[in-house]
Amino acid sequence: MSDAEPTDEEVVETASAAAEGLVLDRYKQSELTDLDVTVTFEDGVLEVDVYVNPPDDADADAEEVADEAARAAHDAVEELFD
Repeated sequence: MSDAEPTDEEVVETASAAAEGLVLDRYKQSELTDLDVTVTFEDGVLEVDVYVNPPDDADADAEEVADEAARAAHDAVEELFD
């Protein structure tokens, strides 16, 4: 692996993919009413916002899944910098 730092775009794309991937592991995409993942990376600060609106009868708790997705995004970005 090279010593070059990942670009801001790479960080955002990696975080977004990780968060969306986790949500889609918990819910079928066709069942979701809404999924919004917002990622910013400025001045070395990563912010991840995840909103999930699953069907009322979904097994997984939307708030827990959103929190897990945000953590997955942060973990994925940490791996970029390792």
